[in-house]
Amino acid sequence: MKKLSLFLFLLLISSQNTYAGNENTSIGGRSSGMGGASVTLTDFWAINNNQAGMAAIKTMKAGLYFENRFLLKELSYKTAAFILPTKSGVFGLNYHHFGYSAYKEQKIGLAYAKSFGKNFSAGLQLDYLGTSLSDNYGSKNAFTFELGVLARLSNNVSMGAHVFNPVNAKFNDYNNEKIPSVFKLGINYSFSEKLIIAIESEKNINMNPIFKAGFEYKLMDIAYIRLGISTNPTINTFGFGIVYHQFTFDFASSLHPSLGYSPQCSLIYNFM
Repeated sequence: MKKLSLFLFLLLISSQNTYAGNENTSIGGRSSGMGGASVTLTDFWAINNNQAGMAAIKTMKAGLYFENRFLLKELSYKTAAFILPTKSGVFGLNYHHFGYSAYKEQKIGLAYAKSFGKNFSAGLQLDYLGTSLSDNYGSKNAFTFELGVLARLSNNVSMGAHVFNPVNAKFNDYNNEKIPSVFKLGINYSFSEKLIIAIESEKNINMNPIFKAGFEYKLMDIAYIRLGISTNPTINTFGFGIVYHQFTFDFASSLHPSLGYSPQCSLIYNFM
């Protein structure tokens, strides 16, 4: 009964646009502090948020991300990722896990990004998605892909677009259980080297659109602060980042009006 109640709770959360897992939400401590606006960011977590942003990465990196959704360990979301720049482009590998022993979702992605001149880049990722239930309910899996583009319109303005699962793939043997397609479009404006603002719209084909906005301010060379907001429902976010030698640590938290806080953190190591 306890497992069934928790599973129903997971479904309830899914209907409120706050669910992490096969629906491909934005991740990373940086974008989490900026209301989830991520499609224009060229940081490490572009490997999930918009693979085109990986093209700006020049050194090998590895990172970890953790989210404790609504302070419930059963709703934790974990990610490990690795990025390798080469002369032929930038390659990436990432693994995602959501849930616990009775219900879990997994995603494995193999990504590639390449720059086409100074102002345009594109990225592609092939995905394996898996969902499993305990007590002999079995498991299901599917393969899909996602792709994105990023354009620098001027010295201060960038625009990005990303689509997850454009073919509307479905789980094996579940003909009516399709994985939703998710489209994102955003713009990023840099007022200076210290202040940027990101605005983004996200549309899951099964849900109402979400609007996201956030800003990042550079306090000093090693410290950043961030604030953001997203709609449907209205969620406020805040966070900070610290860069220390080869490490980057980002912390953020979001506040859902009914379900409470969801702390997120990420750690990136730069192989210089």
